[in-house]
Amino acid sequence: MHDATVTKETSAEPDPHATYTGLDNVKLAMWAFLGSECLFFGALISAHLLYRNRTNDGPTRQDVYDIPFTSVSSFVLLISSLTMVLALAAIQRGDHRKLRIWLMATSLLGASFIAGQFFEFTEFINKGLTIQTSPFGSSFFVLTGFHGTHVAIGILLLLTMYTLSKLGKLDPHSEGAKKVEMVGLYWHFVDIVWIVIFTVVYLFP
Repeated sequence: MHDATVTKETSAEPDPHATYTGLDNVKLAMWAFLGSECLFFGALISAHLLYRNRTNDGPTRQDVYDIPFTSVSSFVLLISSLTMVLALAAIQRGDHRKLRIWLMATSLLGASFIAGQFFEFTEFINKGLTIQTSPFGSSFFVLTGFHGTHVAIGILLLLTMYTLSKLGKLDPHSEGAKKVEMVGLYWHFVDIVWIVIFTVVYLFP
């Protein structure tokens, strides 16, 4: 009886991904990364708020912003958070077909947002606002451009998960679901950051 108890106790292998806090080290690293990204975007948003009224006789916010168009583009990006949730739920059920459907849907929604941002930038440039026009133009293009870059990176991560699933390399019972979850955390972060940017940059008077 004693031997069986010892065997049972010693057979339990510690989680190789756990930290001394009890949290998974991959998740901990992701949260640390997202925390640093919060500081990064916080600095960019603060800089834009500081320079938003310094137009150097160039176009102002009222001259270039198209709130209805940007609202639709923002809604598209927010819907992608829902499809990302559905993708994670699919792999947790072991349903790779649905996983790929929702990953692709999320990617397409993200690509639609990027296309909308590119169109918006083109319109702003046609109205005379460039990154060199004024401190307002510089801070706006740097802030929204960096966010667009993060969305593009997220799309690449989503397509990577799609490819791994297609190749049968995402096991929902091992690291596969965790990989999709980490990509999901990044994607939700990008969406939340855009909510803040849209509210502060476009809607605040």
